[in-house]
Amino acid sequence: MNLFGDPAIWLPFTFAALMGVSILVYVVLDGFDLGVGVLFPFATDDEKDMMVASIGPFWDANETWLVLAIGLLLVAFPTAHGTILTALYLPVAIMLIGLILRGVAFEFRVKAPTPHKATWNWLFFAGSLMTSLAQGFMLGKYVMGLESTWGTWAFASITAVFLTVAYSMIGACWLILKTETQLQAKAVTWAKGGIWGLVLGLGAVSLATPLVSPRIFDKWFTMPEIFYLAPLPILSAVMVLFLWRSLQRLPNPTDAGARAPFSYAIALYILAFGGLAYSFYPYVVPEQLTIYEAASAPESLMIILVGAIFVIPMIGGYTALAYWVFKGKAAELRYD
Repeated sequence: MNLFGDPAIWLPFTFAALMGVSILVYVVLDGFDLGVGVLFPFATDDEKDMMVASIGPFWDANETWLVLAIGLLLVAFPTAHGTILTALYLPVAIMLIGLILRGVAFEFRVKAPTPHKATWNWLFFAGSLMTSLAQGFMLGKYVMGLESTWGTWAFASITAVFLTVAYSMIGACWLILKTETQLQAKAVTWAKGGIWGLVLGLGAVSLATPLVSPRIFDKWFTMPEIFYLAPLPILSAVMVLFLWRSLQRLPNPTDAGARAPFSYAIALYILAFGGLAYSFYPYVVPEQLTIYEAASAPESLMIILVGAIFVIPMIGGYTALAYWVFKGKAAELRYD
């Protein structure tokens, strides 16, 4: 079979890859600003203002990648879109409510009279927490094959907690990069405490995935695949060690190494996502629908691909520009 000769083969693969990259970029980028919101109760009022300022120029661009991923799922794999969203209707609804709360609270907390600011701060935290927990729950159910059993719900609930803590960890790493003095020192402490959520979450998903599916078990633990894939968990362990060591060196008077924790956290997310993608390929609905079975007609995908060639670079360029323009330490967030 020629992967790049038959449009019915390479077009679904291309859209699956684009969708995967969109999800990965979203999880990394919106993951850290959700994590910043989850950390709100541990900060003072002045620190909360600086935390919001650190994500102010980026959060709306970050969420664009979620819209892109869901849009690609809808237009490229409509059957899978219906199956997945039907199975995840409740957590998706909670996530959307959380995102709305975050967006409204983000704007209103700056403009609200002082007596009402605390309320909007709590709503910003609540929206961040709801979104993080919902996404973790969806990940857990997806790993368990979208089944609805007591065991599946229990695993999804555990994954929800782990992902939320992992988001708080990468959010703390972002604050280390973008802030200074006392808030940066607090962020180092938060990041150290959040590593356990990342490690346990990676461990839980990594162990559950092959146990749920004999097909995935064979992909990881048969010869010679086990040797080819061994670098993935080894690199993950090394990244955790590097992350911990980088946090031990912070804060310091010269701010040296402030970028390292965030970089190592991103590397861990990429390695984890790569393992998941390998495990589930070629299925878009676990053990039910492959990307080739769920894909739209090749003629439709070709038209959509033309649009994607223009749209995706624009989104990527806008995101990159935002991070370039607002690089460096966060400044006071002002609307006047």
